[in-house]
Amino acid sequence: MVETAHTADLSPATLEAAHALLYRIFGDDLSPEDWEHGLGGVHALVWEDGELVAHGSVVMRRLLHGGRALRAGYVEGVGVHPDARRRGHGRAVMRALGGVIDRAYDLGALGATDMAVPLYERLGWRRWEGPLYALTPDGLKRTEDADGAIYVLEAGVPLDVEGELACDWRDGDVW
Repeated sequence: MVETAHTADLSPATLEAAHALLYRIFGDDLSPEDWEHGLGGVHALVWEDGELVAHGSVVMRRLLHGGRALRAGYVEGVGVHPDARRRGHGRAVMRALGGVIDRAYDLGALGATDMAVPLYERLGWRRWEGPLYALTPDGLKRTEDADGAIYVLEAGVPLDVEGELACDWRDGDVW
């Protein structure tokens, strides 16, 4: 069963367990900024025998598309403990986060690892095919390094996945 809760409603021990789980999965690729990006929104958590085995969160970001600033539910920190994979936990986390996106945002967005793409596509997420940008302190900048890795989920606003998409600025990886 998936538990959902806002960051503010999670205990320090639960947040520590989530951080430790993601560090176990991603190692040194999980920067302090990566962890921070997943805070301040709704977390989806799966526990087995008192141990956190799956996590993901969705936070609000602004994405610019088609001349509009859209409320995006941006998915962060999705991971499943290596010993708990292939049991539906990742799918359960993403379905819970998808429900939050459907009820609260104009669209969902995320940066996908190659390993996770099949799961996201089975759940209706689509690869963004158009050019990607970030609205930086120095203006709009092209982010070619993110091409092919950004996926979106429509949630009430029609999207042209071959058009331009820009994200708001943040420290660390902007996408």
